[in-house]
Amino acid sequence: MSKRLIIALFSVFLLLSACKSSGTGTSKTNTNQTSTVSSEIPDRKWWKEAVVYQIYPRSFKDSNGDGIGDLRGIIEKLDYIKSLGVDVIWLNPIFSSPNDDNGYDVSDYRNIMKDFGTMADFDELVKGLKSRNIKLVMDVVVNHSSDEHEWFKQSRSSRDNPYRDYYYWWNADKGKPPARYSLFDVNHDAWKYDKQSDAYYLHIFSQKQPDLNWSNPKLRQEVYDIMKFWAEKGTDGFRLDAFQFVAKDPKFPEFPAGTEPSLMNYSMGEGIHDYLKEMNREVFSKYDVFSVAEGAGRNMQDAHDLVDADRNELSMAYAFEPADLGRYGGYKLTKFKEVFSKWDKEFAEKGWLSIFLANHDKARLVSLWGNDKPEFRDCSSKMLSTFLMTMRGTTYYYNGDELAMTNAGFDKIEEIRDMALLNEYQYQKSKGADLIEFLKRISFEGRDNSRTPFQWNATDNAGFTTGKPWIKIAPNYKEINAEAQEKDANSPLNYFRKLTKLRKENLVLVYGKYTLLDEPNESIYAYTRELNGKKMLILLNFNDKESTANTGIDMSKAKVVLGNYATPSSSGKLKPYEAVVYELGN
Repeated sequence: MSKRLIIALFSVFLLLSACKSSGTGTSKTNTNQTSTVSSEIPDRKWWKEAVVYQIYPRSFKDSNGDGIGDLRGIIEKLDYIKSLGVDVIWLNPIFSSPNDDNGYDVSDYRNIMKDFGTMADFDELVKGLKSRNIKLVMDVVVNHSSDEHEWFKQSRSSRDNPYRDYYYWWNADKGKPPARYSLFDVNHDAWKYDKQSDAYYLHIFSQKQPDLNWSNPKLRQEVYDIMKFWAEKGTDGFRLDAFQFVAKDPKFPEFPAGTEPSLMNYSMGEGIHDYLKEMNREVFSKYDVFSVAEGAGRNMQDAHDLVDADRNELSMAYAFEPADLGRYGGYKLTKFKEVFSKWDKEFAEKGWLSIFLANHDKARLVSLWGNDKPEFRDCSSKMLSTFLMTMRGTTYYYNGDELAMTNAGFDKIEEIRDMALLNEYQYQKSKGADLIEFLKRISFEGRDNSRTPFQWNATDNAGFTTGKPWIKIAPNYKEINAEAQEKDANSPLNYFRKLTKLRKENLVLVYGKYTLLDEPNESIYAYTRELNGKKMLILLNFNDKESTANTGIDMSKAKVVLGNYATPSSSGKLKPYEAVVYELGN
């Protein structure tokens, strides 16, 4: 082997080692900065400054060995959650459910799913959160219920039942109803014939998720009473699942010819703002809670109508457009920058948005947006976390991503648990589609990837359960787990803790003006944040090669605050997936 080759290989080794041992940059901030700045920031809200940590209860921690995560498992890990520096936990639905769609089919809104525990467990969880100064957000599913809910049982019993108008029905004697699209149905048909009352009911998701009729004031009051019930029990906020689809024309007119089958045909229907204003009066205004809806409508005006403070509707919304860029086949960084910058500009002066890249409906953060190869996994995960923690808006972060958990690699349809994907597989099969290519796509971007059990340690089943897990565990859990990362000062986990501390100590990262730099750069995302005389520069390399930022900023005046490499760049030339946060002098 030549000397030149040896030197080259050694250089590569040092670079990758630096990535693995990264995150030793400091987070030195003026502790007086927060109090000084805070008095000069208008319209401060606790939920704007919060970091929201999303927990998928079924997969977080099993306390009783049945292979399913539960409330007592979450209680066991409250000190871990507190150590992350997060302010809020958002729980995916924990209400009683037959689990056709993992809890998004609710059969009783005032009880806890048996798999998850009891109301006493919930009360203990709330008490434990309050004692640690952590708030709770609950996922409220009110576009639809389960077909096993008592309301629906009554509704389908006869056409003259008082609960009939809690749902959308089309009597069969009128003929087949106008076509409507279902996202989860095996044939994408949103109407299901029910023999009991000789009528079709609407379900824009699964057949076991009949849509609730929000034009019925009695139904709306039922929902508000349910929300009040949970607010009284200590809930601090509500996430409204699929809420942009609740308003529908009960006459169901034919869609115009050529209309593309899509859920967006239902989006932001007439009356939705009246419903939200009413909900605000009945619930939000009476409690110190925040509210967020799934989706931000069809356009910017829709989004503003939902969240602008003078509208008295929602606290914030999260836009799907940025997060939907992550797909099988990759994404272009310039488009990524364009979309995030567009949304920031639109809401710079009015309204508020959330910032997220991953959740229970997406693949894993590092697999979808970064590089999950062992040599780049840690540094690209840290880079993505840096982005989420330094953008304007409320940060939403999905459990397990702080460890750089990866996609599990679902290669066989038998391993899939997601009802929607199983139905789509059957649909594609019936159409003669390329099923091998379909499986490749869902193996990469399928939402089961985010639902695999949390990797606590290197013992059997990753320390998640003593039983058989309800879904497969990612095979790399012996390498990627919380216990191992606790012992490593430079792990993704401990870097995440530095980031939450950095955001709390620098309100410029929450409220500050955002300015995009070096826009055409296909490798580096560069931007500044400015507030009340304080200015910070963030450089993020989205590439697996060294890349240079062209910001026009004199880097000699830039002080490194935090970086994901042992020796952060001070020149603007970034190592693969390097992230650096600087404070700029005047």
